[in-house]
Amino acid sequence: MKFDDRIPIYYQIKQYFYQQIITQQLQPGDKLPGVRQLAVDLTVNVNTIQRALQELITEGVLFSKRGLGNFVTTDHDTIKQLKHRVVSGQVAWYYHQLEKLGLSPASMQQALADYIEEENHDPKS
Repeated sequence: MKFDDRIPIYYQIKQYFYQQIITQQLQPGDKLPGVRQLAVDLTVNVNTIQRALQELITEGVLFSKRGLGNFVTTDHDTIKQLKHRVVSGQVAWYYHQLEKLGLSPASMQQALADYIEEENHDPKS
């Protein structure tokens, strides 16, 4: 995983797990690798992993079973809310970026529609 020096690493790790859960690469009830293994895999300090995981547990995205490890929540409402929160955050960021460029909401909608059309255009048709 490549980290952005301007954003705290623990926060980027949380975002990584959000993405894994939202895209169903991590399923409800899946066990995460151990803290030490995650630290090795992501090449970060164990304390950084523990902070990210603790926040995910506090948020209800993960749960911990003493002696067994950390698991993805099985609460589908929590996952649904997580997806909504992440998508809303991304939309808000892009909205403000386009607003800084002087685009009106109607222009933003048209730009998004045009982009989607281009991305979904099949050159073989």
